[in-house]
Parts: sequence; structure tokens; C-alpha cells
Amino acid sequence: MSKVTVYVGLDYHKDSIQVCIMDRDGTILANRSCPNRAEAVVALVAGHGQDVRAAVEACSGSANLADELATEHGWIINLAHPGYVARMKQTPDKTDWADARVIADLVRVGYLPKVWLAPHDVRQLRTLTRYRQQLVDRRRDTKLRVTALLRDARIVEPGGRRWGRAWMTWLATAEGLGSEGRWVVDRLIGELGELDGAIAEVERRLAEVTAGDPVVAQLLRLPGVGPVTAWTLRAEVGRFDRFTTGKQLSRYCGLSPRNASSGQRQADAGLIKAGNDRLRATIIEAAHRLIRYDPRWKALAAAMRRAGKPACVIAAAVGNRWIRWLFHQVAGGPVTLQGAA
Repeated sequence: MSKVTVYVGLDYHKDSIQVCIMDRDGTILANRSCPNRAEAVVALVAGHGQDVRAAVEACSGSANLADELATEHGWIINLAHPGYVARMKQTPDKTDWADARVIADLVRVGYLPKVWLAPHDVRQLRTLTRYRQQLVDRRRDTKLRVTALLRDARIVEPGGRRWGRAWMTWLATAEGLGSEGRWVVDRLIGELGELDGAIAEVERRLAEVTAGDPVVAQLLRLPGVGPVTAWTLRAEVGRFDRFTTGKQLSRYCGLSPRNASSGQRQADAGLIKAGNDRLRATIIEAAHRLIRYDPRWKALAAAMRRAGKPACVIAAAVGNRWIRWLFHQVAGGPVTLQGAA
């Protein structure tokens, strides 16, 4: 007995989900809201068809829902790129009913702009790496507040490396801040100590859970790649083998130059405005290390410098070529995390 195929668009919200169900001809069989539970969505769709082709816009929480619908209920479901979906609506109006209908129709005609649905272990690794980055950002902001207070009090700093042991010893007893400035700086020094401890703890956790991951091990064997770079690449890229070329991977990382040509005018407009900012920054940081220490990339940077290219362009170009080279060096495969549940 053949199964009835239906096409389902899900407009995700924290407390509810708008579900639009279409048949092969584009007729809307149902378009209504239901509670934000996979079982409720499945029960609503089951009355109209058994072979489900679905999509939900990528947003916070939607990946977990899609994963549950795929693994536990056997749905064929994809994440939809919200920016592209918005541009395809051809209407300035925004309603849940219309959003769900557009997604269902895009699934039906095969024009859905898909986003990779990362498996559970990849999402867990992303949670750890992004938490570490949040801590690092807080530490940077705390340091900026300290230096702002020093500048405001017109205090001349001693020579040597800022934030080193000798510099921190000087900061603990620096005069001229005033009673309240001194009190605030002492609190900020305490915050820095706590953040350093928290960052070290999450890095130990990252090292522990990725100890058995073969791709992280491959990355760590490459010159210029340290643990933080390896963890970030593994978390944000996930599987390298989901790309067919190094150029695709580079574009995903936001490192491809953006073409701005028109007629006889040939030009570029910097890097494409896409990709994960943290992933791009991590690769650019790796490029700076490669330019300093790796002969191959040092030679490329030197040639570009002689051609008059600025340092920022050189770093981006090295990062672009390096990630394309990396695509051919690292075998893909599922993430293997130790103790991730």
C-alpha cells in the first residue's frame, strides 16, 4: 500500500509551532498552530499523510526539534535558511500562517534554501566552544575597563608585557587611582582571576570530550593549529566531507572575496558577508601564525607584501588558501565526543 506524501512547513516559536501541510498539487490541507512538542506536530500531520517531507527555519531550538522529528519519527526534514526564505516571500507582510505556507511550498517544489542540520554531538561541542568564547570576551572587556581607569587617572604604565606577572604585580599596588578607582580595579582584578579559572576549566573539559575524536587529532598534527583552533573548526564546520570542494568550505567560513563587477568594471568588495564571525576570526588568527612560522605561507605573504597588499588583505588571503588546502588534508566523519550526553 503506497503512502501519501505531504509537504510540511514549520514556523517555530518557543511555546508553539505553526504547521502548514500541503499535498503534491500545492493544496493547503491544514495550516494551524499546535504546542511546541514533537508529538503534537506528528499527531497533527499524521491525519493527512505518512510520507512527510518537512522543513523548519533555522533558529534557536529548531535544530533540536528537527533532530527529534528525524531520528524518532522518521521524518525527512531540513533546516531552512531564514534570510533566503524571507526574500522569497515576495510580500512585506509577516505572519506565522504565511511563513509556514512559504516553507511548505519551497519544500514541495524543491527550492528550499537548506542549512546543514548538525547532529547532536556537534551541537554539544558548539555549546562548549561558544561558552569558552563568551568567557574570553568577558575577560577582554574586563581588561579594557582596567586600562580605561588607568588612562582616565593618567597613570604611566611600567615597561614590559601588559597583563604579565610583573605588570599585574604593579597593578595591584599602583598609586594615583584614587580611593574609589582603587576599589574598582581590585574588584576587576578579582574578576580576571575568576575568568582565568573558568576558561581553564572549560578548556580542560574540551580536551577531555574531544580526546577520542579523530578529526581533532588530525587538526592538531598540522602546523599552526593549536587546541582552540582545532576545537573551533571541528565544532563550527562539523564534517569536512559535507563539502565537495575546498572553495565551498572557504565560502562557508566567510573567507571568499566578494565580486563587485559590472560591465567592463572588474572589482571585489572585500570578504563575503556570510559565515560564522568566530570561525572566520579563528582562521584569520591561524593565518597570522602561519605567516610568521610556516615557510610556505610566509613566502606567499612576502610576495603579496611586495605587490603592495595591506596586512589585513594578506591575512585574509592566506586564511582563504589555507582553509582550501585544509579541506584536502582532513578526512571527515562523525564527531566522537567522550562523555557527551
